[in-house]
Amino acid sequence: MEELYIGVDLGGTKILAGIFDSEHHCLALDKTKTKSEEGYDAVCSRIVETVRSAAELAGIDPEKVSGAGIGAPGSISSDESRVLFAPNLDWRDAPLKADLEAQLGCPVWLGNDCNVAAIGIHRLELEAKPNDMVSIFLGTGIGAGIITNGVFLTGATRAAGEVGHMVLDPDGPLCGCGTRGCFEALASRTAIFKKVKAAVKDGRKTLLMDNGGNSLTKIRSGKLRRAIEDGDKLSIKVLNETCFYTGLAIANLCNLLNPEVVALGGGLVEQLHATMMPVVREVALERIMPGARHVRIIATSLGDDAGITGAAILAHDHS
Repeated sequence: MEELYIGVDLGGTKILAGIFDSEHHCLALDKTKTKSEEGYDAVCSRIVETVRSAAELAGIDPEKVSGAGIGAPGSISSDESRVLFAPNLDWRDAPLKADLEAQLGCPVWLGNDCNVAAIGIHRLELEAKPNDMVSIFLGTGIGAGIITNGVFLTGATRAAGEVGHMVLDPDGPLCGCGTRGCFEALASRTAIFKKVKAAVKDGRKTLLMDNGGNSLTKIRSGKLRRAIEDGDKLSIKVLNETCFYTGLAIANLCNLLNPEVVALGGGLVEQLHATMMPVVREVALERIMPGARHVRIIATSLGDDAGITGAAILAHDHS
């Protein structure tokens, strides 16, 4: 009987779950909203429901799988069993591995969401070839997975990769971490929403408004793409700012780490890569030192599936 694996990408906005075979092909997937405001237990239940729904679509019993991998948005304990801190979920010291194992009935392996997604890109898309790679994910927040000399960079306390909290503008907007001008506060989807909201408050018009232009709710990446395609000036302006700060962050990382590849992913990039990538590359290459300009700056072809793919690979490698 073929071994099957579950891959789960837990984000601040949505939960994505997939069923994978041993060759890392996705047999079925499902997604739902995270609704983190409902609390930790409710989110765990939603993860389990999403996994079971994906398993039903694949025609399998989730308890028959060899294991499940999950990428969670935050710092992970040294024994990879707990989410120590996930600011976008408001979690602290959450025993996610044990709780999901009890509910799913199979072994669960836990990792940081960006590291897990980087596994998917590195192993499946890039065939494990780059020895030095940075993967940056733009979504509700911004994070990264960093591979140097063939191994993941974890740092002394497993907190490496928080590129979203590189300060790019000391006088910039306040970030959720308490510092001003972080990459995440300037270029994440959350930052885009705040910029648009402030502009609307100042009287700017935009196609991003709801209900005939009377209100503004959360901006999804697809909605932003459609507004840009329709020539919405405010949307174009904020996306150009996102591209500028993303290129600036990439240049800093390339000058520091000298990677072979920088791969961009996340919901924003999946929806807007055709518009974003030329600008991001131009900004970055203008600022990367000559000795590091060989770098390939790409948008991942896995799109939003990088996280579930990497999570399934995590489970496969440990089973």
